[in-house]
Amino acid sequence: MIKLQQDADGFIRMTRHFPASAPITISFADGSTEECTGRQLNEAYDAAVAEYRALNHLDAKGFSRAPRKRTDAGTKVEFVRVHPGLAG
Repeated sequence: MIKLQQDADGFIRMTRHFPASAPITISFADGSTEECTGRQLNEAYDAAVAEYRALNHLDAKGFSRAPRKRTDAGTKVEFVRVHPGLAG
């Protein structure tokens, strides 16, 4: 079982996918807890990555097709927004 804690801004730290069948317990900032599967959190992670790439004009693989002007790729998402009711 994996236990995660939501921060005050509503995010959990998630730098990679979890095993799809792994039970994960999230403790929310309001004191409630919820159990979900790795598959459900992986979907939230994928949605956060897609949103990040869309906002930063990156392609599906995270690359910018514009002429290179900066050195930091910045294509990694480490924090995922979660809310009670995610598993339902």
